[in-house]
Amino acid sequence: MSEGLTLLALNFAGLIAVILILWGIAVAIRDVSFIDAFWAFGMVLLAWGSALQVGVEGVHAQLLLGLVTLWGLRLAIHLFLRWRAHGEDPRYAKILGGVTKQRGWSWPVAALVMVFLMQAPLLFITCLPAQIGIWASATEAHPVGPLAWAGAAIAIAGIAFESIGDAQLNAFRRDPANKGRVLDTGLWRYTRHPNYFGDALTWWGLWLVAADMGWGIALATAIGPIFLTFTLTRWSGKALLERGLHKSRPGYADYVQRTSGFLPWPPKTGA
Repeated sequence: MSEGLTLLALNFAGLIAVILILWGIAVAIRDVSFIDAFWAFGMVLLAWGSALQVGVEGVHAQLLLGLVTLWGLRLAIHLFLRWRAHGEDPRYAKILGGVTKQRGWSWPVAALVMVFLMQAPLLFITCLPAQIGIWASATEAHPVGPLAWAGAAIAIAGIAFESIGDAQLNAFRRDPANKGRVLDTGLWRYTRHPNYFGDALTWWGLWLVAADMGWGIALATAIGPIFLTFTLTRWSGKALLERGLHKSRPGYADYVQRTSGFLPWPPKTGA
């Protein structure tokens, strides 16, 4: 277990180093919004950091590394291109503006504390199934059971669900006629947040791959998908985003009444 703790410590130290470099870039351009893209790419770095330390001899490690890389690179590229196309995220501007005004902090200090140093531990915790799973797979032989294959299938379904939802939203936004309207077709007919649901589904699948190696690994890594699901549904994801959408989309209240908030479900009729 001491080897696993060493792996995690080295991963976290490397993550902090990268975070500080990105903070320096954010200060130079006075925009932190690209941190969303790093949220996904950072987990790819942590997975590969684990693999470089212990190898990927086991099938579980190979599944985890491949799936995290597929999920993370796809999402990171998507979010980076969105940032480049639309510029600063108003949510971050509001958060940093409020902190600098209320606490008297400078913009660089507010960005460091409220965005970059806050993101690092959250990202690290979410990625525990991949980090610990890769370590466990490489340090001891584990037969691959049905739980791992089910987890891989669930993760792939999550990646596909999220990718389709993002593609549908991009196509909707590209049409000028949709300005101010609410997307309620495709996957968005069944859940208000197919991208968030796909994220959660992916990481629950990755957790199952890791959990296939034993209850100890399952318990040690369960905090990852639990925390991510809480974040997406109750904290900085769905809850924060929808407050702004209620103000900027006149038809959003009706959409909320008839459409599931997270889990895909047929829309209510007559709502």
